[in-house]
Amino acid sequence: MPIKIGLISDSHSYIDHKTLTYLQDVDEIWHAGDIGSLDVMEALPQGKPVRGVFGNIDDQSIQERYPEWQRFELGGVKILMTHIGGKPPRYAKGVKQKIKESEAQLFICGHSHICKVEFDSTVNCLYMNPGAMGRHGFHIMRTMLLFELEAGKIQNLRVVELGKRGGI
Repeated sequence: MPIKIGLISDSHSYIDHKTLTYLQDVDEIWHAGDIGSLDVMEALPQGKPVRGVFGNIDDQSIQERYPEWQRFELGGVKILMTHIGGKPPRYAKGVKQKIKESEAQLFICGHSHICKVEFDSTVNCLYMNPGAMGRHGFHIMRTMLLFELEAGKIQNLRVVELGKRGGI
């Protein structure tokens, strides 16, 4: 049975009804940092596992609850997640080495506000950045990713456009 994942990032203290509607149908919610306020995490649908990392705007209360790095395995897929990761082929300092050491099959980060999914053959890993779901930043469209994990495979990936950054 596939595990449905809702991947969000860069909420910057903002979450809306449309985002919450998409997250109702997932099994787990992952937040790739720049949460902004714990109110965002508390607004998420109840009863679902939530995995998150803190970002560069997150205060002490968020840093105490969420680590800088998450490393875990789910649905037969090894996952590594942080907020500032760069992107293939120019990862942030030390990130490429961490991907290799962890043998991650899926590397997730946020920070850039640019939705991007790319397989990096140099580390044999799928890179995912869900873009930004919040209203702060330079992005035009707010985005998130939905996908499934099953038997070591990442499948049924889709980008969800949540509306323009300035719109409600």
